[in-house]
Amino acid sequence: MYDFHGKTALVTGASRGIGRAIAVALARGGARVALNYAGNQAAAEEALRLVREAGSPEARLFQFDVADADAVTRAVDEVVKSMGGLHILVNNAGVALDQLVMRLKDEDWKRQLDVNLTGAFHLIRAATRPMMKARGGVIVNLTSVVGEMGNAGQAAYSATKAGLIGLTKSVARELASRNVRVNAVAPGYIDTDMTAAVPEGARQKLAEMIPLGRLGSAEDVAAAVAWLCSDQASYVTGEVLRVNGGMHM
Repeated sequence: MYDFHGKTALVTGASRGIGRAIAVALARGGARVALNYAGNQAAAEEALRLVREAGSPEARLFQFDVADADAVTRAVDEVVKSMGGLHILVNNAGVALDQLVMRLKDEDWKRQLDVNLTGAFHLIRAATRPMMKARGGVIVNLTSVVGEMGNAGQAAYSATKAGLIGLTKSVARELASRNVRVNAVAPGYIDTDMTAAVPEGARQKLAEMIPLGRLGSAEDVAAAVAWLCSDQASYVTGEVLRVNGGMHM
């Protein structure tokens, strides 16, 4: 258990899956959690309930599209004003519109870039000012194993996740002198709603590709994010922490 009392955390894409698990993990440490979601109100309300039960009674929902720069700026300003600042930012929101590159539509390529990469840039830019003013903060970007090793049918998704790694390292260098740490977590195949639709035979083949012999859980990823957000990782910045069961080393 890490101590996040007195800190406000904004988690994007927090209505389900990995984002929800991260929000719960931070709440257990006492953080005031702001949960972003795009449109699934029912899932967001359930996530809010779980986060409040986990230890963040002041948790709030913020609905906005991370690809909308103005909406991001307004939301971050509101978090800072209404929740006592912004000390932790977790960029988890993302979309995957898988297709072979020869069949990939322009709009699907652009949407993945806008949400997965440009969205994270919008959040980082908006969060930089309050964090620099406070002379401290933590940013964690959720990239992916495919951002490092690629994957057939995921050219756009892989490109955005690889871009997040470069963004992470560059911003880590820019903000280190202000005591703002910036890291990335690269999950492998995680058992979430996105992978639940994979046929059992395919899931078994995936497990055989992983040295630890299983898909990861959202909680596995959340634990890594919580550590990077904690004071125990105070000398860690510009790193990519792989949570993939050994699939890519």
